[in-house]
Amino acid sequence: MKEKEFLTQLTYEPLTKKTWSAFENLFGEKGACGGCWCMYDRIKKTDFAEGKYESNKQSFKEIVWSGKPTGLLAFYEDEAIAWCSLAPRENFMRIENSRVHKRIDDKPVWSMTCFFIKKEFRNCGLSTALIESTKKYAKQNKIKFLEAYPTIPYSKKMPDSFAWIGIYSAFKKAGFKIINHASKSRPMVRYEVK
Repeated sequence: MKEKEFLTQLTYEPLTKKTWSAFENLFGEKGACGGCWCMYDRIKKTDFAEGKYESNKQSFKEIVWSGKPTGLLAFYEDEAIAWCSLAPRENFMRIENSRVHKRIDDKPVWSMTCFFIKKEFRNCGLSTALIESTKKYAKQNKIKFLEAYPTIPYSKKMPDSFAWIGIYSAFKKAGFKIINHASKSRPMVRYEVK
């Protein structure tokens, strides 16, 4: 199937109780990466290390069950094949306490901190599609500012784990602008939703 045709068949839904099992299938036994279960930026480093796998999974499930926003899933033929973490910046403790990515103003920012794409669907434009769907979701939900902290690759061959925070070129293509470059390899980028 041609890439463009594949991407036009995707649907997107927020993670809720209803879509939890699809999310669970996407993340698999390893919780996406090393038992993360999308808790890395949400809790203290020591708590994260102690809570890998089941504890992180249970903590994230509790956040979902509470009804708080956590992110969007991309579906292809009724299967979740990709994830984008999305929530108000204050929900991400590590970002809020980061010296490199500290707040630059008091705007009501929502952060996109993580992407996870099923292996067989990587390198086909899905990251860009997820970013665009997140922009649409933001507009529909009156979210004014999207922020992310992507990587600028240092080589063509890069470990997948570096791509899970997003690649800068995909955000640039989607209209995000660098607003802070305290980190040479991980700029802070922002998009104003109109």
